[in-house]
Amino acid sequence: MNSAILTITLLVLLAASYQFGRRWALSRVDGDGSRLHSLPGYHGAYAGLWCLLPALAIGVPWLLFEGRIINGMLISAMSQDYQDLAPTSLDLLLNEISNIALGGTLSANIAPEKIALAGRFNELQRFSTWGLVAVAVVAGVGGILFALGRITPQMRTRQSVERIVRIVFVLCSTIAILTTVGIVLSLLFESLRFFDKVSAVEFLFGLHWSPQTSLRADQVGASGSFGAVPIFTGTLLITIISMVVAVPIGLLSAIYMAEYATPRVRGWVKPLLEILAGVPTVVYGFFAALTIGPFLRGLGESLGLGVASESALAAGLVMGVMIIPFISSLSDDVINAVPQALRDGSYAMGATKSETIKQVVLPAALPGIVGSVLLAVSRAIGETMIVVMAAGLAANLTANPFEAVTTVTVQIVTLLVGDQEFDSAKTLAAFALGLVLFVVTLFLNIIALRVVRKYRDKYD
Repeated sequence: MNSAILTITLLVLLAASYQFGRRWALSRVDGDGSRLHSLPGYHGAYAGLWCLLPALAIGVPWLLFEGRIINGMLISAMSQDYQDLAPTSLDLLLNEISNIALGGTLSANIAPEKIALAGRFNELQRFSTWGLVAVAVVAGVGGILFALGRITPQMRTRQSVERIVRIVFVLCSTIAILTTVGIVLSLLFESLRFFDKVSAVEFLFGLHWSPQTSLRADQVGASGSFGAVPIFTGTLLITIISMVVAVPIGLLSAIYMAEYATPRVRGWVKPLLEILAGVPTVVYGFFAALTIGPFLRGLGESLGLGVASESALAAGLVMGVMIIPFISSLSDDVINAVPQALRDGSYAMGATKSETIKQVVLPAALPGIVGSVLLAVSRAIGETMIVVMAAGLAANLTANPFEAVTTVTVQIVTLLVGDQEFDSAKTLAAFALGLVLFVVTLFLNIIALRVVRKYRDKYD
């Protein structure tokens, strides 16, 4: 809630400061903008930036530390019995108080002290909200006054604004890079913790996956087997099936739309294909589970084949249909970007249209086509809902597309559902699976870059 209020406050301050800065600059030259070194809009942007940056510098840390400060004040207001609780129990208590304050707990048996603490929580939230607004307004107004005091007709405002914007861009880029590094390091550190408990050889080459670890010595059904080969096999099998469907249909559709279809047909066909990309994956999952799965099972029975209700074939076929737009749309744009001079030169040498497409257009467009296929493969590897609903959760080591299988992403979700202990091998296995998925995707990107570089040198 506070973040929304801060955003609205900053937008109002930004609009007001822009108008103040622009009008202030024009008032210094009696409304004659030609006498200003920079356009009036740059003076308004300069005032807006000086208003926005101080307010952000105060508001963002405020939001980051607000929760901890409020929780600390609540704990200090609790009775000694509550304060002596274990850290995990204390966190649960604070969460319960928050739910009571927000109206999420309607039980009649709530302790009076918890109700009082919930009231205190609401008071602290209101104080924090209005305090944040007041401080942001004061900082913003101070920034505006500072900017207006510096604006003169001779001021090179454009250079100052562009310098600030460039610094903001560098900071955003740095944040993106650090986020990527943080993701990789978090995966790596948690995976190393997993490999301290489970051998990497067993994980990468083991043939049995059953990550049910025991919480006590007499627990039944806790095998604790972490051989991930069945999961990798299931992921590869479903990805191959989906690519067998998506690549030929998507690529041939792109060739038809780019080289053969009339503008009228292309104007209808391309949007219809792209609609497939906007369908939610859960809808594809329902379609696979309720239509394709039973159809394949009935078809298999009529042919004397045993097809499971949840099979890799059902999931792969539906996933392939979902991925078609990723290949067709991108490949169509890439083929259209091939210079017409290459086609004209091929025709001048006596080549037919089909020969020109096969020997000139497609090789020239190959870098983009490889990129579209890579995007489709990554999309197939990362899909979860269709696999859960159409292929099941069974970690079977099989190459039979008629049997139920599971994938890496499905197992990651399964391992992290509910309350988990991050000291157990079962939970840490999700990070190891994520690390393998990251390495595979990185390897695919390296291959694609090598292909792109090879053919780019040839056709540039």
